[in-house]
Amino acid sequence: MSPQPAKNRQKISVITPDLSGGGVTRAYLLSQVLQKLDYDVEVVGFLFGPSIYPNPPIGLPVQAFPGCNYPRLLSPAKQLLDQVNGDIIYAVKPRPTSFGMALLKQLFSKRPVVLDIDDWELSWYGGDKWAYRPTVKQLARDVLKPEGALRQPEHPLYLKWSENLVSRANAITVDTQFLQNRFGGIYLPNGKDTALFNPKKYDPETSRERYGLAGYRVLMFPGTPRPHKGLEDVLLALEMLNEPDLRLVMVGGRRPDDYDRQLVERWGQWIIQLPRYPVEQMPEIVAAAHVVVVPQRDTPTAKAQFPLKLTDGMAMAKPILSTKVGDIPTILAGVGYLVEPNSPEQIAEQLRAIFQDWESACQLGLKARQKCVEHYSTDAMASTLEKLLGQLK
Repeated sequence: MSPQPAKNRQKISVITPDLSGGGVTRAYLLSQVLQKLDYDVEVVGFLFGPSIYPNPPIGLPVQAFPGCNYPRLLSPAKQLLDQVNGDIIYAVKPRPTSFGMALLKQLFSKRPVVLDIDDWELSWYGGDKWAYRPTVKQLARDVLKPEGALRQPEHPLYLKWSENLVSRANAITVDTQFLQNRFGGIYLPNGKDTALFNPKKYDPETSRERYGLAGYRVLMFPGTPRPHKGLEDVLLALEMLNEPDLRLVMVGGRRPDDYDRQLVERWGQWIIQLPRYPVEQMPEIVAAAHVVVVPQRDTPTAKAQFPLKLTDGMAMAKPILSTKVGDIPTILAGVGYLVEPNSPEQIAEQLRAIFQDWESACQLGLKARQKCVEHYSTDAMASTLEKLLGQLK
């Protein structure tokens, strides 16, 4: 049952740090949940890349402002702040370009700020061990040179300062227990629109035919390949199995570096790459999968994340093979297949077992969908947010 609409239609401004990829998927998800609650929602953010990615869902207004280094960022920052006029400001990620903007707006408007944390930003730079200790000469270069490090809005020094200001938020939402233990806040795991992602609407064989996957047993990874996501372990497992109809299908994702090219150069015979698709088309894509693979590595970055690929597979009633990292064992408890991280041998063994008892694997997929509907759906998110935002009015 969907939560009741808010009695008084209020506006919420959702600020995302980089509309070319940084936190955008989470921002869209939160915005859609807020729309379910009958809030008037706008998404605003800087655009540091060539284009908005991913494309916004239909019916969600998005306003982009040019992203650039300091001090040139000050002008578009003023434009962004002028645009933010929600009764509540919802900042995605504790970054200067989102949470920093929200706190600045709060100074003048006194509007409540909610901070959403879906990643540990400093984990990309060594976590708590990172420190900025420049010499006087290095500091001068970092500040004064046109391409100086401290002119970059996402320099880890600014991320650290932003983390130190987390307590200034009126409320905090987090999507993993790791982040809740670190920052506090309300647990708000990533949900899926289980009405859109409904396996009854799609025929897997038809999807495989349409997207050039017919004749393959499809291990699907919908997202951006990164070293901590463990795709190398899946590919090593495919080498061990050496079964010619198995393929790892990587769908969409950003290309922040050439990591996916490195994977293709070494294991190209086992990989099929599909382009980006709108979110409305993704259920049909995921329908083509036999198994959804989420082989996270055991790193601080991975522990802090809630892989959206989990709910893609769960909502579509797919067998899911993942690793015992972060919240994943809790999310997949009783409804998925779990192996130790960094263990291609266990992945190979589990894949063999899945296909040898395919009927049981499909039954587990159905249980995964039911768990997704109950605990990891947009309706479940809406119920949590309705209570939280009601306290801010």
